[in-house]
Parts: sequence; C-alpha cells; structure tokens
Amino acid sequence: MRIMTVPCDGIGPEIVSATMDVMAAADKRFDLKLSFHEEEAGFVSLEKYGITLREEVLDRARTEFDGVLLGTQSHMDYPPLNEGGRNVSAGFRLGLDLYANVRPARSRDFIVNKAPGMDLVIMREATEGFYPDRNMHQGVGEMMPDPNMALSVRKITRHACDRICREAFKLAMQRRKKVAAIHKANSFLMTDGLFLECFRNVAKEYPEVETEELIVDAFAALLVRQPEIYDVVVATNFYGDILSDLASELSGSIGLAGSINANAETGLCCAQAQHGSAPDIATKNIANPTSLILSAAMMLSWLGEQRENNKLLDAGSAIANAVDTVLADPAKRTRDLGGQVNTDDFGKMVASSIAQ
Repeated sequence: MRIMTVPCDGIGPEIVSATMDVMAAADKRFDLKLSFHEEEAGFVSLEKYGITLREEVLDRARTEFDGVLLGTQSHMDYPPLNEGGRNVSAGFRLGLDLYANVRPARSRDFIVNKAPGMDLVIMREATEGFYPDRNMHQGVGEMMPDPNMALSVRKITRHACDRICREAFKLAMQRRKKVAAIHKANSFLMTDGLFLECFRNVAKEYPEVETEELIVDAFAALLVRQPEIYDVVVATNFYGDILSDLASELSGSIGLAGSINANAETGLCCAQAQHGSAPDIATKNIANPTSLILSAAMMLSWLGEQRENNKLLDAGSAIANAVDTVLADPAKRTRDLGGQVNTDDFGKMVASSIAQ
C-alpha cells in the first residue's frame, strides 16, 4: 500500500513524523507492505511553487496512492487565493470528493473529561454547505456588494445529503443502531428542509435503525447534558464542524480525537487531525500527535473495511489500543495532558506498544 504524506504547516511535520513511526510499527507487525511518499503543501509549497496546493499533488493522490496522511495547515495565514493561498484541507476534500468527514468522540475513564460515557461519531458532510470555497463552480460563495454589506451563499444538494446520510446509517448498523440528524429547519426551511427530506428517505432503507431529528442549538445543549445517549450523528458541513470540536473537547481534548475524510465510491481516504497547526509551539517537539495517530488508525481500518482486508482492520485496532495503553499512564502523556513527554517520544511509545 502506498501512503502519501503531506506534512504542511506548524506542528504538522512533527506529528506526521510521530505518526509514521507508529504506522511503521503496525506495518512490521501485520505485514501491511506500506510505502510512504512525501509531497509538499502549505507554506513550503507556496515558497517553492507559488501556491499552497498544486493540482498535480491531488492528481497523484487520486491515481497513485491508497491513502493520504495530511498534516496541519495554517490557512488563516495564507495569502489570498489569487496570490497562491489555496486552502489545503478544502483542496483535498473537494479535489478528491472526500465527502464524508468521520469524527469520533469517546471519553476515557482514565483521562479527565466533561462527558462521562460518551462514545459517538459525527458524520459531517465536507464538500458543500456554508463554506464559500465549496459551493460555486467559479468564484466563491461570499461577496460584498458595497463596503458595508457582506453576503454568503449556502449550497445544499440532494446528492450530497443522500450520500452522507447513507454513510451515517451504514455506520450505525455497525454500532448501536441509532442516528441523530442535526438541522435548523425551523429557520433554513429549504436548505435544512432538503437535508431532512433526504435523511428521512434514507432512513426507510434501514428500518432497524432508531432515528431522531434535533435542532442544532438544542443538540449542542443536550450534548453537554446527556452525551452518553448518542451514537451516530449526521450533519451538514458547518454544523458538523462546530459540533465535532465541541464533542472532542468534552471527551477530554480536541487533541484526543481522530478524523478521516473518505469517499466510499472511489475508495479514497485521507487521515487528518481534528485540530489546527498550533504555530506557537511548532518545532518545539511538544505537540500531542494523538489525533493524527488515531486518524491514521481510522484510515487503515476504513481501507480494511472497503477491501475486506483483515490485516488492515487489525492494524487499525492495534494502533487505537496502543494509544489508550500509553495514555493510561499519566507519566507518558504530552504537556497538554499534564505530562512532559515530547512529540517524537510519544510516537515511539505507541510504536513500542504495538510491537509488544
């Protein structure tokens, strides 16, 4: 299997390196025959090529690789798009049509958290919605008719809603058979109304699955009050982005949750940490690589399911279990979790646990 690695910005190179140590250990134990090839994106690419993400990188990811390990990006600091500042994350999601952003949030008894018993997955649509760089064939979905007025267009399509809802129900069938649809159809009558229509239609294909429809602001409150009752949560892009960060932080830290972007039809998958690039601690070797390590584990498991490859499934489970084994020891945690372990050493500890 060929994996493209894209370190990108900030702490990206450090957490990618730690994650590759872990994947190498899984490769050796389960004979996955992994090979890695690094591509440039972010500020390194901007300086070298004049753009943060080249189209040829996406072409190679689409045609030559089985998965992508994507580092963090400082896209808020990029120049405008017409000066080469392309959003790398959005570029991969749109360019490879990675519509399913899968974001689990699970509380661990041995780590302080604000949501005991939470074990849910937020299935977030990632290719349209309120994001202005993802809803126009040309240009972007934001405009300023005059200096004192700004407008933004939201795009919701039946095609995108159908497929993200179907992935949510498929996942629920593997878990506790419950799906909650998050919306604001009382205000967004047409756009969220279309999303709910698609959700209800797909639900008819899965009569075994219990469904619930929740207004987004009410769900945010309920997620704090009773997080343990939810299983799979499906939402459009904007809601899913905010709620997944909330759920991860409630579980103990946004740095403890994995994330993949995938397309079940094409078989493409990209592992990406939930958090940002943390430029203030970049190059200090103190970042927590857990999120990207767990994202890599999710990618291997997802590819294993798609290809019915038990080695990949076992490797994904082994990585996730090794992370919990290391985190269970307070002396082996990174600084954000109260420990003193460096980024590279944490990766080596997880790799060692896999080998043992």
